[in-house]
Amino acid sequence: MQHSSQKNLSHLNSQGDAQMVDVSEKQPTQREAMAAGEVRMLKTTFEAIEKGNAPKGDVITTAKLAGIMAAKQTSMLIPLCHPLPLQKIDVQITGDKDLPGYQIRASVKTKSETGVEMEALTAVSVAALTLYDMAKAMEKSIQIHNIRLISKTGGKSDYKV
Repeated sequence: MQHSSQKNLSHLNSQGDAQMVDVSEKQPTQREAMAAGEVRMLKTTFEAIEKGNAPKGDVITTAKLAGIMAAKQTSMLIPLCHPLPLQKIDVQITGDKDLPGYQIRASVKTKSETGVEMEALTAVSVAALTLYDMAKAMEKSIQIHNIRLISKTGGKSDYKV
């Protein structure tokens, strides 16, 4: 039985069961999404990473690579996401002494029938988790904050914060 609140939910079929959205009738268009997040830590942890003194090695490069790899695996991680041909993935991790910690931004591009918001959000999330993993020997209280979509273009609607 379909509930009235389920009428316009694209990931539910008429019986209310989860489904992958059918995008086979849509035309491929250029699509791009950007996401961001923050990783906050103690000043001493931040300074150790900045000086290259983290016990597990190059924290920032490892986190960037993890974000890129994660974006490519999004459809394996998020059950109803379509596998997409990604043309570009860019992950930037910038030190911010005012946090103290790091600002993470990821942008993802494709030419496809559906957007890349989830890929950008996954890239930021996994980069942040990797940063935590690489630095947790120095500090267990590292916090991941404010993972969010910044913008998307292409498809039916654009979005920008």
